[in-house]
Amino acid sequence: MKRRLYSILFAASAMCGTPALAEAPSTSPLLGSWAVDIAKLTMPAEARPKSVTITHSDAGGGKWRTKVDVVLPDGKAVLAISTFAPDGTATPVEGNLEADMAATRLPEPGVMVTALALRGNPGSMRTYTVSPDGRTMTETVVYFKEGGVPAMRTNSFNRVR
Repeated sequence: MKRRLYSILFAASAMCGTPALAEAPSTSPLLGSWAVDIAKLTMPAEARPKSVTITHSDAGGGKWRTKVDVVLPDGKAVLAISTFAPDGTATPVEGNLEADMAATRLPEPGVMVTALALRGNPGSMRTYTVSPDGRTMTETVVYFKEGGVPAMRTNSFNRVR
């Protein structure tokens, strides 16, 4: 449960990774703040975070910044931040409990794909897709269970701004 929560955190901060399309940051529908729909998380209610907010912004010079603010079930706040160029190379992630590196690309407008790692070990792969109306974002998480069995889950986010 805790690992899954950190996975959400990690994914969010992973998005701090690196997009790689000719799309200017100021035109991307991914930019802005997104709050996870806590009620739709696929974990027991008592294990769910109180909140998860991902904010993607233009850091200038062709770079993006992603901040992931999480309030854990016990009320502890965790902040993960990454600033990256849109070239798909590995970029440090600070403050994340599940990842310390992320590589991200934007294969098309409104879609972000991020690979995460921790201490040199592969983590999860995440795909974020913004709805056509720009109001919601879906996160598809690909991860591995015990014994290397692949699995997926989906998280829903609503635009805050």
